[in-house]
Amino acid sequence: MSTINSKIPQGSLSDKWKNYKDHQKLVNPANKRRLDIIVVGTGLAGASAAATLAELGFNVLNFCIQDSPRRAHSIAAQGGINAAKNYQNDGDSVYRLFYDTIKGGDYRAREANVYRLAEVSNSIIDQCVAQGVPFAREYGGLLDNRSFGGAQVSRTFYARGQTGQQLLLGAYSALSRQIGLGRVKMYKRHEMLDVVTIDGRARGIIARNLVTGKLERFAAHAVVVATGGYVNTFFLSTNAMGSNGSAAWQCYKKGAWFANPCYVQIHPTCIPVHGEFQSKLTLMSESLRNDGRIWVPKKKEDAEFIRAGQLKPTQIKEEDRDYYLERRYPAFGNLVPRDVASRAAKERCDAGYGVGSTGLAVYLDFAEAINRLGRHVVEQRYGNLFQMYEKIVDDNPYETPMMIFPALHYAMGGLWVDYELMTSIPGLFAIGEANFSDHGANRLGASALMQGLADGYFVLPYTIQNYLADQIQVPRFKTDAPEFDAAEKSIEDRIKKLMNIKGNRSVDSLHKELGHIMWEHIGMARNSEGLKEAITLLGKLKQEFWSNVRIPGESADLNIELEKALRLADFIEIGELMARDAYNREESCGGHFREEYQTPEGEALRRDDLLSYVSCWEYKGDNIEPELLKENLEYEFVVRQQRNYKN
Repeated sequence: MSTINSKIPQGSLSDKWKNYKDHQKLVNPANKRRLDIIVVGTGLAGASAAATLAELGFNVLNFCIQDSPRRAHSIAAQGGINAAKNYQNDGDSVYRLFYDTIKGGDYRAREANVYRLAEVSNSIIDQCVAQGVPFAREYGGLLDNRSFGGAQVSRTFYARGQTGQQLLLGAYSALSRQIGLGRVKMYKRHEMLDVVTIDGRARGIIARNLVTGKLERFAAHAVVVATGGYVNTFFLSTNAMGSNGSAAWQCYKKGAWFANPCYVQIHPTCIPVHGEFQSKLTLMSESLRNDGRIWVPKKKEDAEFIRAGQLKPTQIKEEDRDYYLERRYPAFGNLVPRDVASRAAKERCDAGYGVGSTGLAVYLDFAEAINRLGRHVVEQRYGNLFQMYEKIVDDNPYETPMMIFPALHYAMGGLWVDYELMTSIPGLFAIGEANFSDHGANRLGASALMQGLADGYFVLPYTIQNYLADQIQVPRFKTDAPEFDAAEKSIEDRIKKLMNIKGNRSVDSLHKELGHIMWEHIGMARNSEGLKEAITLLGKLKQEFWSNVRIPGESADLNIELEKALRLADFIEIGELMARDAYNREESCGGHFREEYQTPEGEALRRDDLLSYVSCWEYKGDNIEPELLKENLEYEFVVRQQRNYKN
C-alpha cells in the first residue's frame, strides 16, 4: 500500500511557512534558465504561476484551452477576495481568517495549509493593487471591504461585481509581459489530454490543438496543472461550458491520487432553472447577501398563490414574511456559509414554501436596503449584478425581490497535494481549484480567488524550487521517448474508438442524463440507497455512452463535439468516484450532507472519531475498484467543535 507524506513542516502554526522557506532548496538564477516548466491553465492560479515562475527566470510553457487567457472561468467570479488586512478595524487577523476557513470547511482541511493561505492573503492584495486592480475604496482612500458568509468581520476586497475579471486582467498583464520578454511561450486553444511520466516523474504532456485536431507533444522538467474543478459533471452549474475535469482526471489515471471527490459546493444565490434547454446557470454574487434579505412566505397558501401567479411578493405584508436565515441563525443571519444557506433554502422549498412557477426559489429582497441607503448606493455596490439579473429574468430587482435557488458551483475535491502542492507523482503539481487543498468540506465565499492567487504568486514559486533544485543536471527532454509514443497512441486509440461508435445519442443528451443522476442522487442531500442507485445508473450510462454516442465531423479537424465527448467520458467516471466517496463517507460535513447523519435541528453531523481524514483514491485500472488511502487530519492548534452560526 502507498504511504502518505504530506510534508508538513515542524514548529508552531505561525512558524511553519517561515521554517519551510528558511530551509528549502533554491535554484540560482543561472540554473533557472536551464529548467523548463509546463503550466496548464491560464485562470488566476495558472496565469499568476506562469508569470511569477517566468519572472524568476524559469522557461515556461503555458497552455490555454480558450482563445485568450482573459476568457478563463476566473473571470466569472463576482463578489470579492478575502484578506486579513483589518482595514475596517473590526477585529480581523490572520488567525481569525484561518479559523473561519477551518470552521467553514467543517474541520476537514489541513491546519498548516489553511494558515499559510491566511498568512499570504495580505500580500495578494498588495500585489494586485500594484498591478492596478481597481478595488473599491472608501472616502478616506483605503480599500473598502464587505462581508461574506461564515465571518463576522468585513474582509472581502471587491471591484463592484467584477472582482474575478479585474484580478484576471491584473494577472494577464503580468503574464503578457513575460510573453513579450520571451520567457513564457503561450499555446492557445490547446487542451491537455494526458501527462507523460518517465521513470516515475512527470516530464511532459500530450495536448490536442483544438483548431487543427493535431496531437502535440511537450516536455519539461516539471508540470503544473491549474485547470479548475469538475463541477460540470452535474451538467447544469455556474461554471463555463468549457470548464472540465479532464486534465486532473488523466493525472489520476497516471497515478496521482484524487482526494475528497464528494466535496462539491452548492451556491445558495443563483438564478433558478427556467427551462429544459438551459445549458448553464447564472450566479448572483454572495455579496448581495450583505444588504439583501432572504425570505419566503410564512403561510403556505401565500406561497401557493404566488406560484399560481395570483399574488406578487410585494403584496406580502412584513409580518407574513419568514426571514428564515435570520430566524434560525441570529448571530450570522443572511451571512451564514453557503452550505448552510443552501440546505435551508432547500428545506423551505421541500416544505412547500418555495416561490416562482416551479416552487424552487426563495426571495432575495433589497427593499429594506434601498430605504436605508438609497437606491444610488445600492446601484454603486451591485449595479452590474442587478442589470444582469434583469436581462436574464426580465424583472426589475429594484422593485421586485430577486428569486434565487442553490446551484452547483465549486469543487473542494481534486488532485491530492502535499504541503508543497505536489501530487503523489513527483514533478507533477496542482494549484487552485484543481487541487483539494485548503477548503475542507466547504469553501467560504471569496476564498477561491484567494487560494488561486496564493498558490500562483506566493506558494508554488517557492515549493517548486525545492523539487527542481536536484534537476538542474537533467538535460532537456526530447519528445521522441517511448513514454511519449505510448501516451499519444493511447489517446489516438481512444479518439478512434469514439469516432467509430456512430450511435444515435448526442453528447449533450448523454451529459444531461448524467446531470439528472448526479443532482438527484449526489446533489444537496445524499443517502445510502440513493448513492448505491447512482453507482448502478452511472455504470449503465457509461455503457450507453461507449456504445451509442454519435460524434459528427472528423477528428483531424476543429471538432467541438469530439472535445465534449472526451470530457464527458471523464465526467462519467468522475461521477462514479464521487458516488463511491460519498457512500464511503458515513457522516455529514460541509457540502457533503448524508441524510442519515444530522443533528435534531437538521444540521450536519460529523463523526470525527472515525472520519477525520482526507479520502485519497488511487487508480488501479479500468473496471477495477480504486484503492482508498487515508491521510489523517491531526489538529494541534484548533479544537474541533460542532459548527454553530446561531450565537
